[in-house]
Amino acid sequence: MQLALAGLGLAAGCALALPAGAAACEDVEHAGLSYTVCEADPAADDLRLFLTDENGGLYGSFQAIDREAGDQRLVFAMNAGMYHPDRRPVGQYLENGEEVMRLVTNPGPGNFGMLPNGVFCIDDDSARVIETLRYEAEAPECLYATQSGPMLVIDGELHPRFLPDSTSRNIRNGVGTTEAGDRAVFVIANQPVTFHEFGSFFRDALELPQALYFDGNVSRLHAPGLGRSDFGFAMGPIVGVLAPVDGARPDG
Repeated sequence: MQLALAGLGLAAGCALALPAGAAACEDVEHAGLSYTVCEADPAADDLRLFLTDENGGLYGSFQAIDREAGDQRLVFAMNAGMYHPDRRPVGQYLENGEEVMRLVTNPGPGNFGMLPNGVFCIDDDSARVIETLRYEAEAPECLYATQSGPMLVIDGELHPRFLPDSTSRNIRNGVGTTEAGDRAVFVIANQPVTFHEFGSFFRDALELPQALYFDGNVSRLHAPGLGRSDFGFAMGPIVGVLAPVDGARPDG
């Protein structure tokens, strides 16, 4: 069942239908918690990852991307995967088809190493969240890819280590996709939430079969349509949608 948004309300058990348009964003509530949700159409929107600028430096901010975008601007963006203190990706990272960091398949410390983790893969007309070992086996041809963890939803089920009674809460963000890869839905919590609450939002409210956690220490959103652009320390990988500035040609 598809439910159009009415104000901030979202009925439990119903799939979320967002407004049309490039990376449309909306504030919604579910199970007494508030989230901002942005949906992109990979076949129609210019969805990509950003790490390194044309001079080889790291972008680090939404504003830096906008400055180099010519007659385009970010209509949506958020941090997209975990990174080392030097802001280089922890796991698999592809930009414009070039591998910056290899795939990491072994367990490790922290949220990234809480297996199963996964990869967000963008190609010319689709975007998919793929569990890491499946990604390794399938070897999809991604134009952009970022590895993070843990997975939030795996084939319609929550990550097995998420506890309903957990007391660990953070401002968390992540992405979920349809099985066909025709919808990519990005979410940031507007108050601290547990992994179980966050994963449940993707599974129960958005009805997405695959979802991946991006972060909970550095979770930021750029959504000009909502008058929002979070600030803070420089970031590593960023995911966003570019669109022509009013009056600019679509092809730039």
